[in-house]
Amino acid sequence: MTPDPFESALTGEAQLRSIYGEPMQRALKKDVAQLDEMCRRLIAASPMVLVASHAADGRCDVTPRGGPPGFVSVLDDRRLAIPDATGNRRLDTLVNVVSTGRAGLIFLIPGRDTTLRVNGPACVTADPELLEGLNAVGKAPRTAIVVEAEEAYAHCPKAFVRAQLWDPETWPAAGDLPSPAEVSHAHMRDPELTVEEVERQQREALIHRLD
Repeated sequence: MTPDPFESALTGEAQLRSIYGEPMQRALKKDVAQLDEMCRRLIAASPMVLVASHAADGRCDVTPRGGPPGFVSVLDDRRLAIPDATGNRRLDTLVNVVSTGRAGLIFLIPGRDTTLRVNGPACVTADPELLEGLNAVGKAPRTAIVVEAEEAYAHCPKAFVRAQLWDPETWPAAGDLPSPAEVSHAHMRDPELTVEEVERQQREALIHRLD
């Protein structure tokens, strides 16, 4: 029987430090705790941000948000706004932010290995005046997530270099993985639904419900 890793799990920072040691000072100093010019330039070039949040009971979630480069708006030196686009109405991230008031972000830029991380207090707003300026995806959103930069720093590129994320030669061939429709069909577990029907629904969603 495979041992249960949770039974032997580390339980405190001291145990972790005994394995890894203390952080390098330059890793601590790079946190600028504001949205300075460099942060603004990276955000303006980013078409995707990963949003991490957690529920009141501790359950965690990470979800992608995408749009044209610069779809995330910098409001001032500390705050930014992420417009919420049409989705499946699960609202996992929005519910988490409303419940706990925190979020963590990683901004991705195609072809660039360095990412920008922003962590801090967060809220969901439906303020019409603020939302009116967040129309990068074609129309004003119903709500937006506002995050205050309690922490803001560029993350080292090692993970992307190891993964060769942007190298097309390392990408799997289309036939090596199940299609998006096949994955959805398997997870929906609806005996009356076919893969072809899921493919049709997904095509229509991309055509008519992308904004």
